[in-house]
Amino acid sequence: MELTRRRMLLGSLAAGGLLLAGCGSGGNENQAPGTGGGDGGGEGFPVTVDHKLGTTTIERAPQRLASLGYTDHDAIMALGVAPVGVRYWYGDKNNAIQPWAKAAAQAVNAKPTVLDMDTIAPEKVAALNPDEIIGVYSDLDAKNYPVINQIAPTVGPVKDFGDYEAPWQETTRLIGRALGKAQEADKLVSDVEARFAQVAADNPQWKGKTVAVAYRSADKYGVFASGDPRARFFTALGFVVPKQYDDLAGDKFYADVSFEQASQLDQELIVWDQLSFTPGGKATLQKDPLASKLKAMQQKHALYLEGATELAFAWQTVLSLPSVLDGVVPQLQKMFPKA
Repeated sequence: MELTRRRMLLGSLAAGGLLLAGCGSGGNENQAPGTGGGDGGGEGFPVTVDHKLGTTTIERAPQRLASLGYTDHDAIMALGVAPVGVRYWYGDKNNAIQPWAKAAAQAVNAKPTVLDMDTIAPEKVAALNPDEIIGVYSDLDAKNYPVINQIAPTVGPVKDFGDYEAPWQETTRLIGRALGKAQEADKLVSDVEARFAQVAADNPQWKGKTVAVAYRSADKYGVFASGDPRARFFTALGFVVPKQYDDLAGDKFYADVSFEQASQLDQELIVWDQLSFTPGGKATLQKDPLASKLKAMQQKHALYLEGATELAFAWQTVLSLPSVLDGVVPQLQKMFPKA
């Protein structure tokens, strides 16, 4: 069974594999801007942006910006631009603006059309009449990129990273360059990084402790490799992802772990992610006879990501991450208090 990218990203990883994006190149045709929607200001246009699928030149600040990345609209709105269309990931199909992004959306009066697409549908994109398209955290690839790029100048995923593995810092900066707001993007990144650094400095007892960022499906466990943004969240706080998970994952961002191999998840901290996709949720893990044998579980060093924290953690954006810190840090401080 082959899963769509959206389904895969949601963490239903029990069956199927990834569709790997290829590298390509794309030219651009100048398009006249539409009306409404975007912010006419910027640090200077034209701008030329390199990305995984080529080089894109944007002649002027967008007036009708379409966002095809599942989470790209967070950075877009944080940078003061109102997209005319955003990609639906999951949750309320009528509203793709998440709680942590409401203030940013209100600030730019964003009222985007929600694009509900398992795969990119060119006709839906074209119907927005965009003058620029951003698809950084998206399934743009060598096959569909040329089609979308004919609609309007299009910026694809960050180059030099695997599918969906680019750090939030790089996705934010790429979006900033595409909007002519590189300096503003750098400031957004540095502000959030400063918060991570402060939390890590305030909690030196976490440094060097091993972590497994894991999940459980109906018939197996899984763990994220160190390159995945969810693992990077914890390494930014001082924790360490063991190399064995990268070896298990190979060229993927996660590795399957059979129930019989549950001991591979035993680290000083185990983070259970995607509980909304675990049959029975947190209760299932607490009753799981194999997971219960893990030292981290027995020592109450298991962090369960639920509700709003789980959702914000999945997003991994410049707007969602402060919300995750608010939910996670107090729990980690209880598990690993200062000496």
